[in-house]
Amino acid sequence: MGRGKVQLKRIDDKIRRQVTFSKRRSGLIKKARELSVLCSVEVGLIIFSAKGRLYEFCSGESLGKVLERYQIHNDEENAAPKSVGGTGKKNPSEWSGLCAGPNRSLKTIQSELEAQNIENLDVTELTQLEKQLDTLLRQTRSRKTQLMMDSLTALIEKEKQLQEEKLLMEKEIAVLKVQKNKEQAEEADQQSCSANNNNNSDDNAPPRQTMLHLF
Repeated sequence: MGRGKVQLKRIDDKIRRQVTFSKRRSGLIKKARELSVLCSVEVGLIIFSAKGRLYEFCSGESLGKVLERYQIHNDEENAAPKSVGGTGKKNPSEWSGLCAGPNRSLKTIQSELEAQNIENLDVTELTQLEKQLDTLLRQTRSRKTQLMMDSLTALIEKEKQLQEEKLLMEKEIAVLKVQKNKEQAEEADQQSCSANNNNNSDDNAPPRQTMLHLF
């Protein structure tokens, strides 16, 4: 009997969810590594756990370089499209500022689209509008990627700082243990010397004389 289709949904049990995350994460990283080796491609993988812990994989020198390469490629894609020529017809001026920047909200764009009556636009005007909307989408993705890169860089620096602080604390604890052991050894030596001195004093004391009374 064939295996039924597994329904994907959030695992409610916390322990099972953590175990599944650990297994699936390892499997995903393994697949990414196999893909990079078998197909000779550059792969970058970023995973954030539910608690915000970072897991990453990179087939190249560093994940930062992969993200930088992606950013450069994305910036090139974000170049403004050239105007469509050959028709001799100019686009309406009201469309020129429709997608001027990524800060324009979707509600604003929608309201302007409704106001201009999109049904009256021809193919050339619709093509230009589509390119403008596509440019806005790429700019939004580029900004999102930049923020993710900044966040990732900050997390990597924070993790490095925590590792250095951990090593420093371990060294300080080791020094304190050595000092404590040394002090305990010196104290034990002092107690031993004191006990030996007391024993020597008892051995050197004159014998007690017993007076004999003759009757």
